[in-house]
Amino acid sequence: MSNHLSAGGQQLDTLWYTRCGIPTPLGIAAQLGWYEHEFTPSGIEVRSLQESNDPQQLASHFEHTLPHSFRLGGSIPPIWARSAGTDTRVIGISWIDEYQVILSLPGSGINSIHDLKGRRLGLPKKANNTTIDVARASALKAFITSLELAGINHNDVQFVDVIQHDTPVQHVLAPDTAVRRPRQHSYTAVAHALIKGEVDAIYVKDVRGAETAHLLGAQVVLDLGFHPDKAVRINNCTPRPLTVNGNTLRDHPQLVDRFLSTVVEVGYWAETHPIETIREISRETGWAEQWVRFAYGSTVHRHLHTTLDETSISALASYKDFLLQWGFLKGDFDINAWIAAEPLARINQQNKRRSA
Repeated sequence: MSNHLSAGGQQLDTLWYTRCGIPTPLGIAAQLGWYEHEFTPSGIEVRSLQESNDPQQLASHFEHTLPHSFRLGGSIPPIWARSAGTDTRVIGISWIDEYQVILSLPGSGINSIHDLKGRRLGLPKKANNTTIDVARASALKAFITSLELAGINHNDVQFVDVIQHDTPVQHVLAPDTAVRRPRQHSYTAVAHALIKGEVDAIYVKDVRGAETAHLLGAQVVLDLGFHPDKAVRINNCTPRPLTVNGNTLRDHPQLVDRFLSTVVEVGYWAETHPIETIREISRETGWAEQWVRFAYGSTVHRHLHTTLDETSISALASYKDFLLQWGFLKGDFDINAWIAAEPLARINQQNKRRSA
């Protein structure tokens, strides 16, 4: 058994990971049992944060304060945490395009982004929020991008707060897993506001957004998620950084390499397992396979690679700048200094030698 010692001299026996309820290579690796296969022989338990009942531990999904933890999901929480001084590093980025649209109701007269001028755009707002309002920042980014494409100044529209009140949420088991998923719908409040005529347009994304659009019979004003200009697609989940605690990277680089290598391997596995990939995403998210194909495309299995390419890093920097400009961050920081390229470089070099 390997002796993995922390800086304090104690054996490191647990690694944590957390992911959002969206397709990620980290989540698929968990579904396939690859972390247990990699770390159990070394006496290291790998635990999912979603299995915890500890409020302080659960807060780490947004604040990344839990020692020896990895996170892969939307970029807003890790950017917010880093701006607040949390010691994390980005060791990989995934970019999985998804359904992202601006919606209006039929008969509203809003058929294109040019029709948004002078209209009321619904911005979700949490009634109680101690960190960062992810839904609000995501919707604002989508609206600002849409207005810029149409040449409309943001002062020429009315942003309307749509309060999202906390309601009792039933947690259920995702299929074939021990991970409890909240079943409160993401777009209940904004959908109600649209139907009641309180707003003229809303932003929705992923399978939940597609379900909302179909339920309302809504008009798609703009498809941002699969827009030909990749810069238009930038939002909370495009791109998605994989972060780790800075002290874990400094004190246990080999463990970080091993965890990251498992995530990277999913990209290659998915390329040759398209049917299984859709099935594993469905298990991971709790969404039906046909909805996964609709919201992420039938070639999603080709887009689960983990990289640190310049396009993704620049997109992450662009989104950070947006969040700073609109007052969502506590302070600025250097994206390039946040990137730790060495682990992925070592893994890519090993894979080259292996395939040579």
